Formats: sequence, C-alpha cells, structure tokens
Amino acid sequence: MTAKGSLSHPLGLTRQLTARLCEQSLYCLSGHPTLPCNVLKFKSTTIMLDCGLDTTSVLNFLPLPLVHSPRLSKLPSWVSKDGAVNLEKELKECAGRVFVDSQPEFCLPEKELLDLSTIDVILISNYHCMMALPYITEHTGFTGTVYATEPTLQIGRLLMEELVNFMERVPKAQAATCWKNKEIQRMLPGPLKDAVDVWTWKRSYSMQEVNSALSKVQLVGYSQKVELFGAVQVSPLSSGYSLGSSNWIIQSHHEKVSYVSGSSLLTTHPQPMDQSSLKNSDVLILTGLTQMPTANPDGMLAEFCSNLAMTIRAGGNVLVPCYSSGVIYDLLECLYQFIDNASLGTTPFYFISPVANSSLEFSQIFAEWLCHNKQSKVYLPEPPFPHAELIQTNKLKHYPSIHGDFSSDFRQPCVVFTGHPSLRFGDVVHFMELWGKSSLNTIIFTEPDFSYLDALAPYQPLAMKCVYCPIDTRLNFHQVSKLLKEVQVCCVVAFLCWNPIQKCGGVVLAPIYSEC
Repeated sequence: MTAKGSLSHPLGLTRQLTARLCEQSLYCLSGHPTLPCNVLKFKSTTIMLDCGLDTTSVLNFLPLPLVHSPRLSKLPSWVSKDGAVNLEKELKECAGRVFVDSQPEFCLPEKELLDLSTIDVILISNYHCMMALPYITEHTGFTGTVYATEPTLQIGRLLMEELVNFMERVPKAQAATCWKNKEIQRMLPGPLKDAVDVWTWKRSYSMQEVNSALSKVQLVGYSQKVELFGAVQVSPLSSGYSLGSSNWIIQSHHEKVSYVSGSSLLTTHPQPMDQSSLKNSDVLILTGLTQMPTANPDGMLAEFCSNLAMTIRAGGNVLVPCYSSGVIYDLLECLYQFIDNASLGTTPFYFISPVANSSLEFSQIFAEWLCHNKQSKVYLPEPPFPHAELIQTNKLKHYPSIHGDFSSDFRQPCVVFTGHPSLRFGDVVHFMELWGKSSLNTIIFTEPDFSYLDALAPYQPLAMKCVYCPIDTRLNFHQVSKLLKEVQVCCVVAFLCWNPIQKCGGVVLAPIYSEC
C-alpha cells in the first residue's frame, strides 16, 4: 500500500508479497471519521469503499421551518464591524452566531484528487455510508457497478427519499454564494471562517438522481463471492452494526485485503459481526470507529429512559431528533420494556417521517439479517421487534408529516421521534419552535453525528432542557485492539480521529499497526 512508512511482515510475509502490496494505492476522499469514502487501486482494479456524505456542513445554515417562523424571519442581517462586508441577503445573526440563510448544502467526498470515472466498482458497508452515491454515480462519468446487501439498499433508499422530501417541502429559491468568496470568508466569524472547501458544497440531489443511482446497485448476500474481471474477488461479511451492514474481503490469488467499517461487537438487532473471516489478512483497512468511546450504549439508554420519564411526569414533552432507521429501533424496544413500569402507558409516542411507515415495516421483514434471537421470533410467529405491538395497541403512532392526520390526533404531553438530527430541516424544526420556549420540555440527543451545541445554536435563547445521550455501538479503541490480536493481520491502515493521519502527496494513510 502506498504510505509513509513501511510494512513489517511478522507472519513471515515474503519480500515479494510485501513488494506487491506496496504497489497498491489507497486514497481517502472524506474528512469525516465515520462517513468514509476511500478508493483502493488493487490488481488493476479501482474500488471505491463507501461514499459517505458529510452532513455536518448543514450546521452552518439556518433551519428550514415547515410553517412561517416570525422569530427566524426577524433575525438581523450580519454586517462586519467595519461595515466592509454586508451580505444582508445571505447571512443572519442569532445569539452571537452567524448562519447562512439559504437551503442547506452538503460536503461531498473529494472529487478532484482522482478521475472518478475510472472507478470500476463501489462497495457499500451500510446505509449511512451511501448517502453521497447520487453525487458520484450521476456527475462523474461513473459507469461501474455498486454492490450492497438488500437491507442496505432499501433503507438507504428510504434515507435518501426522506432527505429529498425534507428539502423539497421547503424550497428556497435564493442561493447564497457571495459568502463563499475566499476574501469575504476570511473576514467572517467562526465557524464559517474556518469551513473548508465551501465552494464544493452542494444542495441535495433529486429523486430522479436517487433512482438512477440506485439502479446501478447489484444485491449481494453475506459470504457471497463476486468476481471482478477475473483478477479480484470481493465478499461481504456481517459487521454487526446495522441491518445488512457489511465489512468486505477483497482477495486476489495471493493477497487478502479486509475493509472494516462501521462494525459492532455489541448484541443489538443485526446479525453479529463475522470476525473469523478477517483472519490472516495481509492488510486490514480500518475506519468508522466510535467517536464516543466513553459513552456506554447501555448507560445512555438508561439515561434516555430516565430523562424521558421525568419530563413526562412533570407535564412536559420530549423531542428525540433521530434518523428514520437504526438506533430508533433500539430506542423503541427499550421504551417497550420501560413504559409500563414507569407508569407511562397512556403517554402517546409519535414517529414522524415521510418514510416512517416503510422503515417500521422493513425492520420486520428482513428477518434473515437479524440476530438469532430476533430471527427465532419470526417462526413462532411473533414480530421480531416489539414496536409492532406498540403500534397495535396505539401506544406508538406514525405519520408522514405534522400535517394531515397528525394535527387531529396530536395530544400532550407526548414523545416525538422525528428528523433531521441536525435540527436544520424536517419536522423537528417545527417542534423546536413550538416547544423551545418552555422549560417543562426536553430535547434528548441520541445520534452521535452532530454537536448538540451547534445544532441548538440557531434556536437560542432556549428554555427547554437539553440532554445528550449519544448512542454509538461502533467499535471503540479497546475492542479494536482485541480484535486485531485475534484476527492476526499483517498490517493495519487506519483512518482515525484520535490518531493524526499522515498526508503524503494527496494520499492520506495512517498505518498505525504493523505487529500481530
């Protein structure tokens, strides 16, 4: 692998094999630690490993309210102290922070480092790591094939559809571009001043682009071997992180490369992680570790339930900003076991998303991708997830938006699960405006991808209570250390926030382990 430093071979790796491995190249196209996009050139085959979309850039923008917000509309324009910069149509000020007043934009994977039209295949590890796919397949000349498991494809489609829906419901004709001028940007206050490559930020794709991108996906099952041009064989393994999530084995006749991304050793709803198939890899590419190593998921779930109960008993409402798939299944399962004991049986729970119904249904039908305990329930027959019973007993209701049936069914105090976790678009913006002025209400952050302080910034001053319970089941440093000893790899290439990566001529690599 191309890297600064050398590869040792304590397992008797021959000099010839070392030389062959060093001819390969690995490029990092994403600066986000858990939303990777890497390109591996291996045996004359160019493979993109994931295409995550960095959505943290949206924190620099004002929220998109579903109904007119007098508060947001009255925010003052930002003008520099010396009056030299006046972008009154583009920048607004709120509680000492400056925000861009236009449709939020996303930070794409690096597209200039490589000619992305030369990518032969794209391997997707989980549905969170495919959100940039339409930008890659529709705008770079890509003509290859994308490989993913069926749950990854279907839930990824839901998340993309939800994102497009959020944006199209509240269109903003005005595009703010003047602030991106380098001379102007350097005079802005932080964090806008420090934002990187803002000219590459893009608005959301369309559903037409989503459908075209996903038409290029070929479905694969765990341990299924796919031949690439007769030179390389790829195979997905369960990573234990989410429904259908995968690690990948990339193998030639003489070399074995493992790609580990977004993996979990905890017992949750997906199939457990397949560790044995990673053994004796010549190179293991490691990314997507937890960014919350000290936040124990079980402890966070307990704190989540405790704060929820305290708020409801005091007559307040609870808002849970979340994605429409993933952790929400675990939250609902935890609440199923908790609500009766906590005397919350009459409290309404609402799940609001354009794809809420599909998400809840998908979680019940992908039985073969679930852990053994949940698989066995299907044959009883029993629904694998308890939220089916919550829906049947009317304790959990789901709606596509705050309009329509929800308006007539809505009663308080209640618990609302809705998106987007950034608090910049989606139905969550409405509830922030509705409940933010009362200290009886609580917002509980469970998604680890966003700084909760930055997410709350455009809503200040805020009276509602804020609780931070990030639930991140991905591997931590200690789990990785143990895993590497067990699988006996010869070299590990890691993209890790807690280990400064090395930058060498555009190729970003950090081979921090070389001993077995």
